[in-house]
Amino acid sequence: MAINWFPGHMHKARKEIAQVMAQMDVVIEVLDARIPYSSENPLVPSLRGEKPCIKLLNKADLADPVLTQRWIEYLEQEQGVVAIPVSHTQPAGIKRILTLCQDLLADRNLSARNAQAMIMGIPNVGKSTLINILAGRRIAKTGDEAGVTKAQQRIKLDNRVVLTDTPGFLWPKLNPPSCGYRLAATGAIKERVFDYPEVAFFIVEYLAQQYPQALTQRYKLEALPEGDLALIEAIGEARGAVRKGGMVDLEKVSALLISELQAGLLGPVTLETPEMTAQEEREAQAEDERIKKEKEEKKRERQLRARKNRR
Repeated sequence: MAINWFPGHMHKARKEIAQVMAQMDVVIEVLDARIPYSSENPLVPSLRGEKPCIKLLNKADLADPVLTQRWIEYLEQEQGVVAIPVSHTQPAGIKRILTLCQDLLADRNLSARNAQAMIMGIPNVGKSTLINILAGRRIAKTGDEAGVTKAQQRIKLDNRVVLTDTPGFLWPKLNPPSCGYRLAATGAIKERVFDYPEVAFFIVEYLAQQYPQALTQRYKLEALPEGDLALIEAIGEARGAVRKGGMVDLEKVSALLISELQAGLLGPVTLETPEMTAQEEREAQAEDERIKKEKEEKKRERQLRARKNRR
């Protein structure tokens, strides 16, 4: 199942960002530390151009700290950006962003005006919470669902930084397909867009390989059963997600698993590595090329049949 979510308001948000980008000095892109690749919007580079960029790996308290460090090194080395882990549990680390903005713009003469920064990110990545901490007061509306911020707003911060907040937006095609599953698992996609069991099976397959202890400890399992279905059923039985007759309610246990993952109840977990996503990207490109070639061959076949019919 392919997961995609790009409603009209996201298309509008992208256009409005493009209209004001020329006024910006620096771009702050907020990523989810649990899925730095999947939460990194591929439309952002073309929008920001050559402007300096700070990438914030937010919700770092929910992510595997070892993998977070690997992702920071990868982003800085491969993309030439400044990348730092942040979390609402450590406000002092978030306040560093204002100093970083000024440091990145040290070679520009900003003595006569404020530094203009734009903050961007996918839905429900925690952008509004970060803004409220930076501002020292509640300015941006926060929530546990995707798509809370609806319009741009400008906020004057300390260190002579003016921050332009933007609505979270995704991109038209979530590719590789695994990207959509990870976004759904971490709360960046509206619940009505995806199937809970499909995403839950994707999650348990990965967790069973990379974080088996997180599953055995959280759900008090002596050992992990063989197979994803058996594991989901064991979790359902452990958490009482059982229908009359003893059948596990797959919808209920899947929603529970996703909710507990998002809340960090399985411990610090990161759902992707740089090596894994690079391989997935290669496979997705190969599949796109295969589909394109197949379409071209079918088109040629139709053209040949049309010529024969005309004769």
